[in-house]
Amino acid sequence: MRRTSRIIRIRKSPEHPTTPSRTRRSTRAAAAVAAGVLAVSLTACGGGDDGDDEQGGGAEETGTTVTLPQLDGASLEVAAVWTGAEQANFKKVLAEFEKRTGAEVTFVPAQDPIINFLGSKIAGGAPPDVAMLPQPGAVKQAVEKKWAKPLGAEAKAELAKNYSQGWQDIGAVDGEQYGVYYKAANKSLIWYNAQVFENAGADEPKTWDELLTTAQTVYDSGVTPFSVGGADGWTLTDWFENVYLSQAGPEKYDQLAAHEIKWTDPSVKDALTTLAEIWGKKDYLAGGPSGALQTEFPASVTQTFTGGDQPKAGMVYEGDFVQVNIAETDAEIGTDAKVFPFPSVGDTPPVVSGGDAAVILKDSEAAQALATFLASPDAASIQAKLGGYLSPNKNVPNSAYPNEVQRTTAKALIDAGDDFRFDMSDQAPQAFGGTPGKGEWKALQDFLKDPSDIAGTQRQLEADAAAAYGN
Repeated sequence: MRRTSRIIRIRKSPEHPTTPSRTRRSTRAAAAVAAGVLAVSLTACGGGDDGDDEQGGGAEETGTTVTLPQLDGASLEVAAVWTGAEQANFKKVLAEFEKRTGAEVTFVPAQDPIINFLGSKIAGGAPPDVAMLPQPGAVKQAVEKKWAKPLGAEAKAELAKNYSQGWQDIGAVDGEQYGVYYKAANKSLIWYNAQVFENAGADEPKTWDELLTTAQTVYDSGVTPFSVGGADGWTLTDWFENVYLSQAGPEKYDQLAAHEIKWTDPSVKDALTTLAEIWGKKDYLAGGPSGALQTEFPASVTQTFTGGDQPKAGMVYEGDFVQVNIAETDAEIGTDAKVFPFPSVGDTPPVVSGGDAAVILKDSEAAQALATFLASPDAASIQAKLGGYLSPNKNVPNSAYPNEVQRTTAKALIDAGDDFRFDMSDQAPQAFGGTPGKGEWKALQDFLKDPSDIAGTQRQLEADAAAAYGN
């Protein structure tokens, strides 16, 4: 759920009016976009080297590009599920807003699922002014519950200037703009411990079969191949989505995301069977399945890059935001910690995107000003420099990103324009795709525990999806 594969189009459905209707592109065209994403080697990266400003070609890396009102005496609360370095870095963005406007901003830590958290706050008469919602489905729910307030003219003008139409559209419900997608993610990356690969003589794989070979090579060297943060069910949905998009293709992906085909479809069986080639080998998972189910996402990263040449695992799957957690270890990105694109299972590699949208819950001049600021390159450039962050804002200079991994990933995201696929579970109703202990999260955790029960997993997924989608 914190959650671009070959960035492909999102398709609109009656269940999800927040997603734009797009003409489906051909497999050949999708492969061309994927080639653009992968053209620059992600392993030749290091912090602090100079970049260029070709991304967007608009904003300067420093200075002010957006006009904000003076808000002396105003106060705001901003709620998000972000923790650790991600939260600390966002607070620096809020501090800049305070400096420019005179307003006082308080960060409110939220819990998953954030819709439930916000519901309790609203019931108690104390909603935050702005919430960062991690799913289009959550934005839609906030609108349906009449919690969300439309963006004003200034925020919409800033969005139109800095965002592709696709990123604007996924923040809209029934044609009205509610969300500013402040943060994006490329969720089709596998990070690895370079020393482990060197010791094992392992190569970066480009296909799923090559990934299995690499895993066996790492295992034979005495290191467990994979670290999996199974305690957080969203990491498991991301595994599934990458396999499914590459193997079943974009049209099936759209259909499953909209629940136009059932989770008992043979394409889901094929994807689960493929996942079981890794999840079903207990010696391939740090701590085995039970250990993986007790490992939260941050620990799944840090245990891959601590312990010298004998870490708990050689590889960990997740998005570009993994860099925030790697920074908590002694590993240097690009030297000790390297990355390769999620291998292709079918004809083309996957690229799956996610994002977090700022939504106003208490309408005021200050809340609208904050939404306007978050839609500007000024705000995004601050957090871009701190690492572990990508912005869909096309006017953030590419040189704002601190290393070649992020500059390459950010440029691919912007260059793709409106051609992207959004995280499938984030498009689903939150009861199915975004709630701990329920729906897809729980079903895939159960599958990780017993990857032999493919049919049972499909039945459970379909039952939960049918209840959540109402069909």
